[in-house]
Amino acid sequence: LLLASFLVTLVFILLLRYCPEKVDRIRPRKKITTRRILQGIDAPPGLNVLEHESIALDMPTSYSTFDASKTYQSQRFPTFTPIVQPRELPRQRLPESFNLVAPLQGSFSLRADASVSLYRARMENRNVVLRVLKDSADADERHDFLGFASFLSQLGPHPFLPELLGVVSIRAPLVTVVEELENRDLLSYLWQCRQDKVDNPCEMTERRIFTMGSQVASALEFLHSKDLLHGNIRARSVLVTKQLTAKLWGLHGVYIRKSKKATQRDDPSMKKWQAPELLVRKAATKSSDIWSFGILLFEMTSLGDAPFAEISINELLQFHQRGKSLKKPSNCSNSLYALIKSCCQWKEQDRPLLVELSRKLVSGEKSASDKVLKASGTVNLEQYLQEAGYGEANSYTVF
Repeated sequence: LLLASFLVTLVFILLLRYCPEKVDRIRPRKKITTRRILQGIDAPPGLNVLEHESIALDMPTSYSTFDASKTYQSQRFPTFTPIVQPRELPRQRLPESFNLVAPLQGSFSLRADASVSLYRARMENRNVVLRVLKDSADADERHDFLGFASFLSQLGPHPFLPELLGVVSIRAPLVTVVEELENRDLLSYLWQCRQDKVDNPCEMTERRIFTMGSQVASALEFLHSKDLLHGNIRARSVLVTKQLTAKLWGLHGVYIRKSKKATQRDDPSMKKWQAPELLVRKAATKSSDIWSFGILLFEMTSLGDAPFAEISINELLQFHQRGKSLKKPSNCSNSLYALIKSCCQWKEQDRPLLVELSRKLVSGEKSASDKVLKASGTVNLEQYLQEAGYGEANSYTVF
């Protein structure tokens, strides 16, 4: 036994002296970690920053002040973090790249804000919208950008909410990827319906109003089931697909309130859509969303008229106190107008529950008219802003 031990020791010493590379191969190695540290900000819960894959932004430099040569010292491209889906759904497949990236044309209802630029692109053979955080954004704006993406991922999928496809979260530029809804926001679509277009006819009918209303109500019911209030229901906050499916958006305010960063904003541009209790700065309730839903139905029926156009913001509360209602649009049937008025009742308890409202929308769709709605003249934007109560300093961002 001693002789055997001596021989083994002798062989090991000879190997160490003359063949050190063989000894290195048989030595146990330490596990190498590939964990990345997100510099500057902490990734919010719901975003797994360790699951990623290289992805190239096929974006001309003229579209952004972002300089890749200064940021990617190791010549590595931004990485793509898949959105965490509920357990019963498979994880989103990672794309290889964004193609055909171009600035998203702005409109009244859909604009980039001070910290975010909007682009449209192709990803995995589908059109998407890229929300790109500007390189001038500060730490709070970066945290808010990723926090909103995390909120959407935790919210989960719904057929009548725009689909969030992923987020580039490891390196600048930070990007969230959302499905593109070709007809953009509902207000712009309603205004297009006022124009006679042979190449792209708009066919807004009473039946379609009930259909779209049911879709928005379904999304709102989904939010309410999670104890979330929307607080900004109007045509500008609804996006429309190529097939004219309505999807409820404008969710950033929901995220802000959920994260307790702010309460209901005192924004003049929202007052014409707000329930009376909010005008006197009481707490919002689910019933407050029902009031705004009634205003949305009015917008659809009138093809984008401003609600309470003849009433100034300062006179609005007194107008409601007197029990006065929205004027009946010329296109509006008695049954649809009755539904609008039921949503816009002064007392919260007099407004229908969302379940009841959804039932009435489904029922109304069956007997609604298929006649295409018409409205006289195009919209004068300056006049609309005045009638809707907008101030010059207000933001018109939906995304």
